[in-house]
Amino acid sequence: MEKQRKVSNPLALAVLAFLSTAPMHPYELGKRLRETDKDRSIRYNHGSLYMVIKQLAKVGFVAEQDTVRDGGRPERTVYAITDEGRDEMRNWLRELVAEPRREYPHFGVALSLISVLPPDEAAGLLDRRLRALASEIEEIRSAVEAAAGAGVSWVFLADDEYHLAILEAEHQFVSRLVDSLRQPDHVREWREFFEGRTWPARPSPKAGLSFHRCTHG
Repeated sequence: MEKQRKVSNPLALAVLAFLSTAPMHPYELGKRLRETDKDRSIRYNHGSLYMVIKQLAKVGFVAEQDTVRDGGRPERTVYAITDEGRDEMRNWLRELVAEPRREYPHFGVALSLISVLPPDEAAGLLDRRLRALASEIEEIRSAVEAAAGAGVSWVFLADDEYHLAILEAEHQFVSRLVDSLRQPDHVREWREFFEGRTWPARPSPKAGLSFHRCTHG
């Protein structure tokens, strides 16, 4: 069972993980996150990073350690992970690694409702998605190969390898789906729906979106 955490933003877990290696000020944390491409897995910006650090400090997972000044820049507060924060980080990470979690990707939402689009349009849109996926797959594969060639240990590339595997699986799925949409017999009932007819049988709630009749402009 998923535990209710005091700070549940995934960015908080990344902050705790980086602070477990050494105390840092928020600017340095942001730099490290960018250098390690954590934005591929975690959505964040400058403001959200500072907000999460304040939340972690409030619940006692990190604490102010020092204040430093670099040249003419404003003073920066250095934060360190606490013993409670280290325990939270490890327990949270153990949960995420060991227990599958139900997630709700936007593409899954789109597929659950795709029947409201004409099949030809749906196929064209999925073709565009295939091109975008192929480009992203090539970008990540090249980055992983370059990093491995530069001596980066595989353990620091595991998240990219996972992302690559997910994208490749999605590309294969979408390719098969597009092929199916271009088979007239496969989309006959779907096409008839857009010609003003009803579905031949009303699907059950678990089978997808159901309609009585629909008027198209």
